[in-house]
Amino acid sequence: MIKTLLIANRGEIARRIIRTCKANGIRTVAVFSDPDATAPHVREADFAVHLPGASPTDTYLRADLLVEAARTAGADAVHPGYGFLSENAGFARAVETAGLTWVGPAPDAIEAMGSKVAAKKRMAAAGVPTLPELDPDTVTEFPVLIKASAGGGGRGMRVVREKAEFHDALASARREAESAFGDPTVFCEPLLEHARHVEVQILADTHGTVWALGERECSIQRRHQKIVEESPSPAVDDEIRERLFAAAVAAAGSIGYVGAGTVEFMLKGTDFHFLEVNTRLQVEHPVTELVHGVDLVEWQLRIAEGARLPEEPPRPRGHAIEVRLYAEDPAHDWRPASGTLHRFHVPGDVRLDSGVEDGSEVSVHYDPMLAKVVAHAPTRRAAARKLATALADARIHGLVTNRRLLVDVLEHDAFLDGDTHTGFLTEHDLTRTVDPQPFALAAALANAATRRIGHLPLGWRNVRSQRPKAKFLHGDELIEVEYDPRQATENTVVLDLDGVRVPFHVARYDDLVEVDSPRGSLTLRVVPRFPEPQTKLAPGATVAPMPGTVVRVSVEQGQQVEAGAELLVLEAMKMEHRVLATNAGTVAELLVERAQQVNAGDVLAVVEES
Repeated sequence: MIKTLLIANRGEIARRIIRTCKANGIRTVAVFSDPDATAPHVREADFAVHLPGASPTDTYLRADLLVEAARTAGADAVHPGYGFLSENAGFARAVETAGLTWVGPAPDAIEAMGSKVAAKKRMAAAGVPTLPELDPDTVTEFPVLIKASAGGGGRGMRVVREKAEFHDALASARREAESAFGDPTVFCEPLLEHARHVEVQILADTHGTVWALGERECSIQRRHQKIVEESPSPAVDDEIRERLFAAAVAAAGSIGYVGAGTVEFMLKGTDFHFLEVNTRLQVEHPVTELVHGVDLVEWQLRIAEGARLPEEPPRPRGHAIEVRLYAEDPAHDWRPASGTLHRFHVPGDVRLDSGVEDGSEVSVHYDPMLAKVVAHAPTRRAAARKLATALADARIHGLVTNRRLLVDVLEHDAFLDGDTHTGFLTEHDLTRTVDPQPFALAAALANAATRRIGHLPLGWRNVRSQRPKAKFLHGDELIEVEYDPRQATENTVVLDLDGVRVPFHVARYDDLVEVDSPRGSLTLRVVPRFPEPQTKLAPGATVAPMPGTVVRVSVEQGQQVEAGAELLVLEAMKMEHRVLATNAGTVAELLVERAQQVNAGDVLAVVEES
């Protein structure tokens, strides 16, 4: 029996595992890096052990420190969560060598699937349909997909449509794979356009029982990372489902799999091909739990203790949809955001698996996912409506997120019709412009109400010559509004817009103003009446959009470049981000070099216009 479990992870998944352990009387041990010292998962665990350092390489990827932490805290088992060392056979062996229970498949099974190149060969031998593997050194036919052999989650993955792009994409994929998984090995596959990403949840005990616990569709992706997942798939009928389940069970049987895992496929029409086996719990496991009424983490723990699965899995009921809420800006190439999350509240009858709360600091060192929001309903459309409403009504203050995009996906006709594929976000333009004027007016009125003299708002005059004005910034856009201070109310401002009364809820954090309404949400910054003098940037200056590390410098001083040309590549929050020239001209100054750390706003290069 497991008495004390060390969770070799952080954030959302650590809190998720703690929740199940508390329900089952198992004590928990959290581990935490320097930036995570005050994180919710640390406070919620029974014990916590510090891993000195900030980067994953120094902390959550140190198998020796994690095993020592388990010993120090008196843990008798280790759960790896997902990501980090969850699919590292060496870590699993180190745990078992230390006399601890590993909550996961055997190290040999992890190793068998750890290399996607070797895994594909093994699956083909087991009769599982696979795509042909292409050697990166001899690729001649395009388009192709470059993939990291040692990992997943979209890292180390690139789509290449032209031969001229291949060399740079290959180098970039290898760098990202090395950074994320410690292994730069990549391989190539033919790119299946307009295919669906469908996966089967498997659960296997040590007594020979294997469940195929339904399928999930995860086709809505950005940067090859899933952001919307659902179960069951709208594209899978009974005949396809039977074949998918048979292939997944065959895959599990070929490696003697034990525990929870996922077999992933690409589905086009009625044909599917093997992608990979994830030898761990998946991020999107909640949709399976809600549809089948099971706790997969509890079953992981019970299987590790030697429990038997019933002969048949529970039957599915209804439909579940999950979205991943990220601190990122879809309008600027999914640029991740870091800083203070002042307010975080998601209402409604939904499941919220989050790693953050009011006041949490989102660090530059880790993936920017804030939470998973999941809705379950009798039908797919009902689940989508419930989830979209909860997201639209959420209060998320302090950081830009992908919340609006997720709502737009859930309300899109093509999504509601089940017409989804991995190129969905490329095919459909989901950018939406919001008129900032009503939001700015509501912000001005709320701000005026906080500056009262007695019962009168500041700016009120007995005889008015003109209305007071307020200025805000929405991104780089300056917005100026006139307002009547007699209409001022502090937190909720009701405006009459074309005959419809619309409430606007206003929250202020120093110069940051967050405005939420049924018509959307907007972040504004107050323009001070007497702004501090600022250093003027040279024309053509390019600044760092976020803190990060320079992993490639693509130009030389004196080089001629076109507008939109790549100047350098930054790594931030586990992903690479290209920094592009804003104008054509000559690289007059190059102020960074490879491996250099930069802060947001640092000048990186200056391109003088020709």
